[in-house]
Amino acid sequence: MTIDVAKGRAEPPANVRELSDQAIQRVLNKQGTDSGRRNGWLMISTILIEAWDLYSISFLLIFIKDEFHPSASMLGLTSAAVQGGALLGAIFGGYLSDRFGRRPVFLTTMILFVILAVAQAFATNMWELAAIRLLLGFPLGSDVASSYAYIMETMPKQKREVMGSRWQGMFGLGEIAAIIVITVLYLTGMDHGTLWRLGLALGAVPALALLIGRLDVPETTSSLILRGRFRKAKQVAKEVFDDDLPMLPDQDYDLKRPRTRDFLADIWKHKTRRRASIFAWISNACQGAEFTAFGYYLPVILVLTGVSGIGATNFLTGAIYLVATISGFVAPIALQRLGHRGLSQWGFGLAFVSLLLAALFLQVEWKWLVPIAAAGLMWGHYWDASNGMTIASMVAPTRYKGTASGFGYIFVKAASFATIYGFPQLFDHLGVPLATVLISSISLVGFLAARFVLPEVYGHVETDDEVPASAVPA
Repeated sequence: MTIDVAKGRAEPPANVRELSDQAIQRVLNKQGTDSGRRNGWLMISTILIEAWDLYSISFLLIFIKDEFHPSASMLGLTSAAVQGGALLGAIFGGYLSDRFGRRPVFLTTMILFVILAVAQAFATNMWELAAIRLLLGFPLGSDVASSYAYIMETMPKQKREVMGSRWQGMFGLGEIAAIIVITVLYLTGMDHGTLWRLGLALGAVPALALLIGRLDVPETTSSLILRGRFRKAKQVAKEVFDDDLPMLPDQDYDLKRPRTRDFLADIWKHKTRRRASIFAWISNACQGAEFTAFGYYLPVILVLTGVSGIGATNFLTGAIYLVATISGFVAPIALQRLGHRGLSQWGFGLAFVSLLLAALFLQVEWKWLVPIAAAGLMWGHYWDASNGMTIASMVAPTRYKGTASGFGYIFVKAASFATIYGFPQLFDHLGVPLATVLISSISLVGFLAARFVLPEVYGHVETDDEVPASAVPA
């Protein structure tokens, strides 16, 4: 071992990268402990926080519109602003997570969310509200990228897929909680200007609870190893995996970081990684678009098309999201029987048919059937949206898991931003039925991608070419 005199640091042994790869491969094949599963739940719970903020506003748009009288374009921009911020968060959050570790990112993002959620209540015009929501989106996108990388690095194979696929169930819980709280506030007779402000600001409450719960969550073993923090990595591995990784040195080293620009090249070298990642990106875009067009604006659609009034719409939407939440928690069970390909095909197929039926029922004014079609859409959507992020993160090389999670989430947020912003203008010009037919074609694309692009990757454990077979435990 030699010393870098200029920097005062010990140079790492020549085989330290090989030892690091062996250690990472070893923990990826471990079963984990109860603490690892608990931390997995704390990571996936971030989706509940995101759901509250992203979709509580869809139940409050009527009141915001009455106070500020925005144009359709401005209303769409304000609704989509948080998606644009989350898009930026996904782009940079994955890199920051790989560069500085999962823990600093998921703690910082929750702190920012608490502050910005409360700030929404003090907006005095639509431009201020749009700007705050743009900023609010950044920690949301960053946290999802970091959290998925955390889940894939701390939970055992197949269990990590099941946990990752619970994100739609958590979305449903967040949506139901938002509906219940907003409906209760509405029934109290509260001034509508106060109602929408309080409804948005209350998202800070579960975020603060999650922040407190995460304070004692350790960094992931894989992230510590990749950054040369071997002493801490051995300690965390003993706690989470009951394995102190004896092959690692007992000293920390400054290791050369892999270049982020090599991420796509590494994905492209392997056929399974390549096809699975392409599907994940297509799936994320399709599920983001199919929901944020019709599903996101469902309360507004039900009111404006005369299906129900404001009070009844909240109860009706709550019932639909209850169905969706059940679907979200059934999806991980179905995944173990259908695999990723089967789950995605069933989900996108049902969403496609349901959107066509919703368009038909709206066109012929069979209004009582529209909620049934909407419930079918939600069931299918919560299946097809459950595994895109899981696949994108799971098949990526360990050194790029944060980047892969963030990159995959870009497609969700880009599609969501485009459809939230554009759908109000689309149904203003074409009408809701024809606009819904156009959106259904997106679900069809997702179905075809699941059938013809996605290889079955259920139970997949990534293996880098340089990792020797002997590193994998029996």
